[in-house]
Amino acid sequence: MLVLLPPSETKRPGGDGAPLDVAGLTFPTLSAPRDAVIDALIALSADAENAARVLKLSAKRRHEVADNAALRTAATTPAIDRYTGVLFDALDAATLDADARSWIGAHVAIHSAPFGPVGALDGIPAYRLAAGTSLPGVPALRRVWADAVACAFAEAAPGFVLDLRSEAYVALGPLPSSVRSVYVRVVTDTEEGAVRALNHFNKHAKGAFVRALARDRPTVEGLADLRAWADSAGWRLIDGHEGEIALVV
Repeated sequence: MLVLLPPSETKRPGGDGAPLDVAGLTFPTLSAPRDAVIDALIALSADAENAARVLKLSAKRRHEVADNAALRTAATTPAIDRYTGVLFDALDAATLDADARSWIGAHVAIHSAPFGPVGALDGIPAYRLAAGTSLPGVPALRRVWADAVACAFAEAAPGFVLDLRSEAYVALGPLPSSVRSVYVRVVTDTEEGAVRALNHFNKHAKGAFVRALARDRPTVEGLADLRAWADSAGWRLIDGHEGEIALVV
């Protein structure tokens, strides 16, 4: 099973890993679009004022222009530890034991805007780029990434994909029909007996769900296996629209 996570806008600074090795990232066939986006971000950073405007940075976040300027030289840290925010705080990968982190390394990818999907333990630098940014020097990010990422997923041929990404990142890398997958929406029960989608708790639930998977490390080869594990672990999954399941919290 491959679990796909969205990134977070907030990230830990610094790191103690070697500078970014584009060719060494998971899904190596994405090296060309990765290089194109990285180079465009570095070029944009030469004009700090324009970069802040394009990236929609507040005065407090202007330092992220320098992060982008140093994408090829800055220290890295594993992607699962780089991101902060509700989802990644709930996952809390730093407190998992070695076996759980090894499982995350083998089964989890995080879909970023500058690097595409990367393995959870791939070293990446701090950066600032959102999925919807119009970046000078390259086509729209959807055009840069969508076909290339879909081909990379097809080539990797994971047996089953649990897609926890936001829709903005699904657009940057749709899963091909050849890959068995299910998209997860987080919902809650209403007093009327229906369910409604969640926002803030959507992210928290996704992080906690992946943490539970990493700790239990079930063998999941399809949706039936996922349902069986969820039932035994106290998680409630219900049918959603075609190709989707709902995680009820």
